[in-house]
Amino acid sequence: MKVSRLVALCCVLVLSSAGLCFAAQSPPAPKIDSGDTAWVLMSAALVMLMTPGLAFFYGGLVRRKNYLSVLMQCFIVLAALSIQWVLLGYSLSFAPGTSWIGGLQWIGLKGVGFEPYPSYSATIPHQAFMIFQAMFAVITPALIIGAFAERMKFSAFLIFTILWATFVYDPVAHWIWGVGGWLREMGAMDFAGGAVVHINAGIAALVAAVMIGKRKCFDKHSVPPHSLPFSVLGAGLLWFGWFGFNAGSALGANALAVNAFVVTHTAGAAAALTWAIIDWKFNGAPTMLGTISGAIAGLATITPAAGYVGIISAIFIGVVASILCFAAVSFLKHKFRYDDSLDAFGIHGIGGIWGTLATGLFASKAINPAGANGLLFGNPKQFLIQLITVAVTAGYALIATYILYKIVDWAVGIRVNEDDEAIGLDLTQHNEHAYTILD
Repeated sequence: MKVSRLVALCCVLVLSSAGLCFAAQSPPAPKIDSGDTAWVLMSAALVMLMTPGLAFFYGGLVRRKNYLSVLMQCFIVLAALSIQWVLLGYSLSFAPGTSWIGGLQWIGLKGVGFEPYPSYSATIPHQAFMIFQAMFAVITPALIIGAFAERMKFSAFLIFTILWATFVYDPVAHWIWGVGGWLREMGAMDFAGGAVVHINAGIAALVAAVMIGKRKCFDKHSVPPHSLPFSVLGAGLLWFGWFGFNAGSALGANALAVNAFVVTHTAGAAAALTWAIIDWKFNGAPTMLGTISGAIAGLATITPAAGYVGIISAIFIGVVASILCFAAVSFLKHKFRYDDSLDAFGIHGIGGIWGTLATGLFASKAINPAGANGLLFGNPKQFLIQLITVAVTAGYALIATYILYKIVDWAVGIRVNEDDEAIGLDLTQHNEHAYTILD
């Protein structure tokens, strides 16, 4: 009897000790999901392709003497901003810090390793999230090129772009996407960059266009695209890449990514069709330039809403995007006589504003339970938050871009001289020709 009691007592002690040891263990580390990781890496590659796509899209729209200059500007952004991002930009945008800016602890990717970082994505390596976001940081300043194409010094462009990414893009990205960012804490919804990317770049484009002044030919004659086929190719690459841009922002191979993929394509298609019809009505024929412009307007506009709205809302958003952006590039620009060369503000700025507000109208928790309902689903507060996000982003981008422009202009001079502009930037800035003449 005593022996059996002793055995029972030992068993209790062993089990209790095992229980205490189990309780003392830390919770298991987040597990990497190979499917989610593969999708995010593929999405990063898709978004990277958008910058060369933008080079073709913009390059085909300028005169042939400036074609290479646009290609060079886009490719140097891909190189320079990738380095800026890993050295400094990612830390300023996403590291824990204040409500206004990220900390410095992730400079040079110190501490950004191969384990998940649950605050951003619990199922992929931290570096996978970082490199996905790097591609957003690259293409955003590249969008601004459309405003001052054919008249900015390359040296000034390079300095301005790095400064703009550091002092405009990175803080706004932290406000809306970073842990502790004040707009994120307020409840701002920007699934893939309506405010961070398109409003930010669109307003900067408007400031740059106004400050650098008109091209010498602006008031004399129109400047038709030198190669619409190149622009169509670029638009196709952008549309293709946008699936990574928006669906990749679900940060996993899941139902939310599927929704973002479907509504992205549908909004782009609705906008392209709408612009073609508007062109037909007002200009007598549906044009290729108008159709690709409509597609880009729709894709830009659905970007903030892609993870929050359904298919019918996406169609409406795309239709209205083309109406508003067509009005901006056809009437607003000519009424106020600013030379936004390739309509960066008219498409990305106006599209980003409408898309961010539309998110506050059409967002539904039935699509994304982690989001919020919009005004039309019984939550007027969300529309107010989106309105504040638009106003703050636009206001900051305007003021900061103005200051940075003045600094760079004072330091190195921004605009090329009249002779260089007449000859073309391909030869004067890069000593190359896009085309050779064969005898």
